[in-house]
Amino acid sequence: MAERSFAAEVEKLRVGAGAEFAGEGILAVTKALLQSGVSYVGGYQGAPISHLMDVLGDAHEILEELGIHFENSASEATAAAMLAASVHYPLRGAVTFKSTVGTNVASDALANLSSGGVTGGALIIVGEDYGEGSSIMQERSHAFAMKSQIWLMDPRPNLTAIVDSVDLGFRLSEASNTPVMLELRLRSCHIHGKFIAKDNVRPSFTLKDAIENPRQDPARVVLPPASFAHEQEKLNVRWPAAVKFIKDNKINEVINDGAQDFGIILQGGLYNTVIRALQLLGLSDVYGNSKIPLYILNVTYPIIDDEVIEFAKSKRAVLLVEEGQPDYIEQNLHAVLRRADVPTKLFGKEMLPPAGEYTPAHVIKGITEFIKKYGPQLLDQNALPAVVRPSGDKPTSLETRIAPEKVHGRPPSFCTGCPERPIFTALKLAERETGKHHISADIGCHLFSILPPFNIGATTMGYGLGSAGASAFQSIETDKQVISFMGDGGFWHNGLTSGIGNAVFNQSDGLTVIVDNAYSAATGGQDILSSQADNELRSTKHPIEAAVRGIGVKWVKTITNTYKVSEMRETFKSALTGNVKGPKIIVAQSECTLNRMRREKPAMAKKIKEGKRVVKERFGIDPDTCTGDHSCIRINGCPSLTIAPNPDPMRKDPVATILNTCVGCGLCGEAAHAAVLCPSFYRTEVITNPSIWDKAKLAIRSAVIGFLQNGIERRLVGIQPNA
Repeated sequence: MAERSFAAEVEKLRVGAGAEFAGEGILAVTKALLQSGVSYVGGYQGAPISHLMDVLGDAHEILEELGIHFENSASEATAAAMLAASVHYPLRGAVTFKSTVGTNVASDALANLSSGGVTGGALIIVGEDYGEGSSIMQERSHAFAMKSQIWLMDPRPNLTAIVDSVDLGFRLSEASNTPVMLELRLRSCHIHGKFIAKDNVRPSFTLKDAIENPRQDPARVVLPPASFAHEQEKLNVRWPAAVKFIKDNKINEVINDGAQDFGIILQGGLYNTVIRALQLLGLSDVYGNSKIPLYILNVTYPIIDDEVIEFAKSKRAVLLVEEGQPDYIEQNLHAVLRRADVPTKLFGKEMLPPAGEYTPAHVIKGITEFIKKYGPQLLDQNALPAVVRPSGDKPTSLETRIAPEKVHGRPPSFCTGCPERPIFTALKLAERETGKHHISADIGCHLFSILPPFNIGATTMGYGLGSAGASAFQSIETDKQVISFMGDGGFWHNGLTSGIGNAVFNQSDGLTVIVDNAYSAATGGQDILSSQADNELRSTKHPIEAAVRGIGVKWVKTITNTYKVSEMRETFKSALTGNVKGPKIIVAQSECTLNRMRREKPAMAKKIKEGKRVVKERFGIDPDTCTGDHSCIRINGCPSLTIAPNPDPMRKDPVATILNTCVGCGLCGEAAHAAVLCPSFYRTEVITNPSIWDKAKLAIRSAVIGFLQNGIERRLVGIQPNA
């Protein structure tokens, strides 16, 4: 069950030529694919592109009507390999995944695809996960484009430009027999806007045509001597064809050339940021009417030498706005200008940050420095934005009001009620008896374990590589084992072979915990092979335990309720202290709370509206019993578990308390019981639309409790009840 349904929005995909399409970026990309006559689409979920997969899944009826095949690929490599269908046949195909991690996984298939070349348009839509909202290592897709000679498009972040780039990307691919990478930045995927739609197009050459009329050409297979010919073909045929197409179709844009004797060159994806910076400096309006000449690289690879020279030759200097490192484009432009003996000075990273996301504040500073050097008369010194005013000039309302050192940072953690939290609570308790272990972590929600309060996990090498990341820790000189973690999504992505299969083959002695929350939860809750939900389009309910036993693992334990902390702890101890050698697997299985709540909340709300009885569990802490040592917080870390002032004036330490955000998972009480902490936790039931019997029980309980409490209070003050 994906975190968001697009079932209603996908109906917009049916609109025809001339209609105005309004919606989100990923919906616009889907519409653009349908308009372009795509034959097949595949991909692997991962932010910021996950919702594109969800849209395609929800639009399956429309895709089927047009004869389009769609797959939720097993990995990014699987998705990239789908593009093999475009090598011999005039089939347009598109795949999508997160970059750069997904591009890493897909690089082998992409390199082979690019070497042999394509006949039909091959489009790789990458979600560029770079900058402040990123969850991965900070790298750029540009390196992959250069490495394998895949053309890289970076369109302006508006729906019209993005939709046009999909069509142009297919045509560029076909014109140059080269795959094209379309880069969508974090915000572009979710940007909202409008564009004028075209009719959806059924492919003129269909998958049926290809299947029934097979083709084969050894010259397209990457095998010597063909592979040597491919390199020459890339340089002497495909590159010139791509340059010609880009120039003929004016994909890169020039704005207001000749207005000044200096200008700015920028990546298309940074257009909005640059225009905003110029607007704040009084050098553009919100519609992009810039007073400074702009050369917009909607294609960042290949660089079109003639266009660069033409833009730069009449200028004293140009500023390149290139986000991220290394400075691939800047080096390229230096080479182009110097070879052409163009004396124009080129500035880039010396005026802008060498790495990191280019926010408007960063870009304003760089552009201001550049214009002060070459056009200071254009700047109104009395109207400069606050970020570039002289130090101490005109305090603003945005000044810091509280010293940063007084605001304590709170590390990101598991969601309230997350079934993965008790796994690490149990491991912390087990390590009290077994001692500390080296722990190899993996990509997924469970990676939050490396942060307080658990501080569990030393490294992470990639999605599904938790077990492989521990493979070097094998020694005949010790009986102590290492522990690795892996999510169910990573397990099916590649962990089954690269981790578990590798451990079986090498007879590695260690423990791997596979966190099975029934979905690819970290990427948006998509179904996977081991999901328990019924899925009319995909095959599910394939147990992880059966898979690992199938490749030779002997010691496997499946825990079906991770909230049972004592059981989890004992299972850890058994695996870590037993006499069984070889790989050991614990499948820690409980449904992702977010997905469960997405399913149950609407049903519960419906029952309440219908006047039916609904029971919700909540937990609390008795402040009179709480000792105030906060051990429960240190082994739990639930966001709903916090501290409150102690009601006892004789005790200074704050007590633990549970906020109303509690979802009733019960971990706090389970952890306190397993760790033998103070018995201060209690469970309550909140009943909506109570029955007569519920009301009667409440009245009886209240009367009994009130009587007992009054008796205790009277005895405490030395007053005996009346006879």
